Amino acid sequence: MSVVFDQLSRTFSEFLLLPNLTSVDCTPDKVQLDSPMVRFKKEEESPLRLNIPFTSAIMQAVSDDKMAIALARNGGLSFIYGSQPVERQAEMVHRVKSYKAGFVPSDSNLTPDHTLADILDLKEQTGHSTVAITDDGSPDGKLLGLVTSRDYRISRLSTDTKIRDFMTPMDQIIYAEAGVSLTEANDIIWEHKLNQLPVIDKDGHLLALVFRKDYDDHKENPLELLDSHKRLLCGAGINTRDYKERVPALVEAGADVLCMDSSDGFSEWQRDCLAWIHKNYGSSVYVGAGNVVDAEGFNYLAEAGADFIKIGIGGGSICITREQKGIGCGQASAVMAVAKARDAWLEKTGEYIPICSDGGIVYDYHMALALAMGADFLMFGRYFARFDEAPGRLISLKGSYVKEYWGEGSNRARNWQRYDAGGKGGRMAFEEGVDSYVPYAGPLKENVRASLAKIKATMVSCGSISIPEFQRKARLVVVSPTSIVEGGAHDVIRKENELR
Repeated sequence: MSVVFDQLSRTFSEFLLLPNLTSVDCTPDKVQLDSPMVRFKKEEESPLRLNIPFTSAIMQAVSDDKMAIALARNGGLSFIYGSQPVERQAEMVHRVKSYKAGFVPSDSNLTPDHTLADILDLKEQTGHSTVAITDDGSPDGKLLGLVTSRDYRISRLSTDTKIRDFMTPMDQIIYAEAGVSLTEANDIIWEHKLNQLPVIDKDGHLLALVFRKDYDDHKENPLELLDSHKRLLCGAGINTRDYKERVPALVEAGADVLCMDSSDGFSEWQRDCLAWIHKNYGSSVYVGAGNVVDAEGFNYLAEAGADFIKIGIGGGSICITREQKGIGCGQASAVMAVAKARDAWLEKTGEYIPICSDGGIVYDYHMALALAMGADFLMFGRYFARFDEAPGRLISLKGSYVKEYWGEGSNRARNWQRYDAGGKGGRMAFEEGVDSYVPYAGPLKENVRASLAKIKATMVSCGSISIPEFQRKARLVVVSPTSIVEGGAHDVIRKENELR
């Protein structure tokens, strides 16, 4: 006979937080939103932490290299989608890891025999205004000079002019030698009022460039999520089909953490994938698993070696898994059940395995609820799909701007490796996601800042300045349908915002 659980399957909208005493020292500016991302032993620190508890979903419509760069610069992390050829996904990871490294390998290089026309073509291709001039045009050739936008005026110089005739030659360039620290390099930049500083070896070969703008950008983005080499952190999605080819390529490209992409992670396929990765890479490669909705699923993946575990089946705005297959659980109930299992695992083993709430977020206050219920960090699809940095096209629809947003379980994504049940057909038998639009919301930075401000305000009202403290102190109440109506604007005629 089937087992029927007594408790209801609840969503975030069915809960509110009761306020706790807010002390005079508990203010939004003191709230810390950093959070562990991968498993660690009790009394130790997680070897990988997020500066804000936000990650972007493993979706074609959400997480490409552009999104990964923008989110990492604001303290979160993207998992670049895996429903694409291995080589293309690895190249996206590489672009993120190369975007900002402190010491940046030069990817705009020409020889003195090239022309101004070549400079202009290269600038159009890369968007970079600094071109290193080396003896062989390679990024590690002998440095002979630099060309920046200050070295030429298009209206005054023929495009046939050789670079050697207008470049800044080496005898006029301030440079640093191999072994210089990033701090020392930045000091040289500021002392000499430079925009870039080449770093060369003892034979004069170019090793890297250090840019003033990277220093300035970091000051403007203090929460940037960086590795030990000052490169942006980047995640990548994998599946349980081609992981033996995909994982090595992603590791080689520099991915900091991987995550298995599945609507249902309680499977032997995920166990086998984790076992293969641990056998071949030991503990040097971090891998998240999921999705699960209960203690049984959590414990299975914890024992299999998952570094973090993702929660949620059918709660995403474009996901129709519950409609199609009749499986899943309300996201709030799932998060609380898995958080309880996580805490029991910690008590039993002395290991803390972070959990990620994936899906079910409709309003910003749901983010705070998910964290209060036990999630260490959150994963969003629809939320990020609305922003400039998301891959979806911006379209004018009935007088409003929208962005395209489609699920990995939709025919458009054709992600059969995520949803196929083991057949050899190489196609999905039915859809588990839809193709849709979401209202355009503008740049990521402004929206994330607003969402974080709301989370901090909620935590302060609950007397907390860290996520662990928030989880310890949180008091939740179940709300009735009538009180949900009462919680919004009601019984008034709302004015239109004349400033819009």
